[in-house]
Amino acid sequence: MDGEGNFEGALQSKALSIADACTRCGKCFDVCPMAAPAGLEDADPEHVLTGVVDILRMGDGNAEGRRWAEVCSHSGFCLDACDYGVDPRLMLLLARLSLKRDAGETAREQGRTNFQDMVRATKILPRLQLTAEDLAHVSTQFWTEDIPPDLIFYTGCNVLRTPHIALLCLDILDALELSYAVYGGPSNCCGILQLRPGDTANGGRQAYATIKRFAETGASEVVSWCPTCMVQMGETALPVYEEQEGAAGFDMSMMAVFLERHLDRLREMFVHPVKKRVALHEHPGSPGVTDAVRAILSAIPELEFVDLEQPRAGYMCNSLSALPEFRKDLHEKQLEAATDAGIDTLAGVYHACHRDICSHERNWPFEVVNFLELIGEAIGVERPDVFKRLKMLQNVDEIVDQVKQMIEYYDLDINEVRDVIAKNMVGEQSLPLKSRE
Repeated sequence: MDGEGNFEGALQSKALSIADACTRCGKCFDVCPMAAPAGLEDADPEHVLTGVVDILRMGDGNAEGRRWAEVCSHSGFCLDACDYGVDPRLMLLLARLSLKRDAGETAREQGRTNFQDMVRATKILPRLQLTAEDLAHVSTQFWTEDIPPDLIFYTGCNVLRTPHIALLCLDILDALELSYAVYGGPSNCCGILQLRPGDTANGGRQAYATIKRFAETGASEVVSWCPTCMVQMGETALPVYEEQEGAAGFDMSMMAVFLERHLDRLREMFVHPVKKRVALHEHPGSPGVTDAVRAILSAIPELEFVDLEQPRAGYMCNSLSALPEFRKDLHEKQLEAATDAGIDTLAGVYHACHRDICSHERNWPFEVVNFLELIGEAIGVERPDVFKRLKMLQNVDEIVDQVKQMIEYYDLDINEVRDVIAKNMVGEQSLPLKSRE
């Protein structure tokens, strides 16, 4: 993280400023839901923070500080814990980057591999599910009008693997009669795939290029679907960009929070009762999102919201990947609690969670959907969840047979299709499928 006048240098400066500001009081550590599952339940908070501060100052820290930085899932409980103006989850992100400061070409190669894997999955999976017309609808549509759109809808990249979610977002924006430009996919990546392994320079370049494309539209608001993009752009890259380049001219908000601002209009559109007992599969990491989703669902006629009162951690299921057993345990306990509560529907909030848990529908006595499907049901819009239907087959050969017409239509390479299905559909399963019998 060396350098002056660039993204790397700016992050290094932030790391040093946080190191100077941190008092090592440990309040952020005390509220972290990852500490105990990571084996840090008996660690002294001041000792842990002393290690993190040393890492920020380019030292090696201590074992406890390194462990805490490595398992951070951006749960966000720490954001309100500090009394001294420190952003603890930015602090831990910067600590992780510092630990990777000597990765060099290894980081760049891992970043390239991560990006190529994402490009392949977001090319193949939507083409197995969508008509050419719908595929074009959810793909980047650069704004060329003189008058700016009401908003940019920023899909991110990976929601395209479950494209019915992206289509529902656009259906709802259309119903609200809002103008929008759609930006997303690999050409508008937030840079996280390069940043995670430590390729800060390329992560920053990717993020800056996307920010500039947003600014060129003249839109005053970017509505992000993906919480990863929101953290990477809204909390990490955009503040640095604006310090160096000046105001970008737009604010960022999450889709659910944006929709809650339009709840009065949505209530008028909720003309179809949804007679279901609904519980949420949610994560706390994106401020305001869970509350917004609950408020929206509670406004749907005859929908009964059920609070399963489960532990909350991370910002999506994949943010818990550093502790896979913890994630499996959370999933299993939630499925059992949902069954005991007698719900009809377990509604997830995010796309990565949906990819992971949707196939459990075949073994448990309730449906698994994204919350937007319930909004769609209430306003009379339906988008079939082809991803879930295919994934529940749990067999690559059967899935290929189901989508052979799409493979032929889009002239896809059958071996590449099989690889993507195995890795990015069937292979994404934190908790193995099973019944309660």
